[in-house]
Amino acid sequence: MMEYKGYIGKIEMDDEAGILFGEVINIRDVITFEGTSVEEVQTAFRESVDDYLAFCAERGENPEKPFSGKFVVRLPVELHRQAYIQAKLADQSLNGWITEVIQTALNYH
Repeated sequence: MMEYKGYIGKIEMDDEAGILFGEVINIRDVITFEGTSVEEVQTAFRESVDDYLAFCAERGENPEKPFSGKFVVRLPVELHRQAYIQAKLADQSLNGWITEVIQTALNYH
């Protein structure tokens, strides 16, 4: 995994072709890159992100942001109810309680 300007690149190896290739995984737009060495694929990743940002600027469009801090989660009704109850018992909003649970699961502070 690599990160540049908030964009995260995932790398894989193609043994047959003898290349490393990757894509940006934290946006819906498609950004790909490749190289034959770690240094080359790192450079290609950064160049691809820069090219994407320049392309968006040329078109007068806002580039897709990696994360907005908002996401929709669909839960079974009973799980939603139980989460709401746990949040209220902890004197928290559902959003605050879920954030805390995710932070604990990821060991994130």
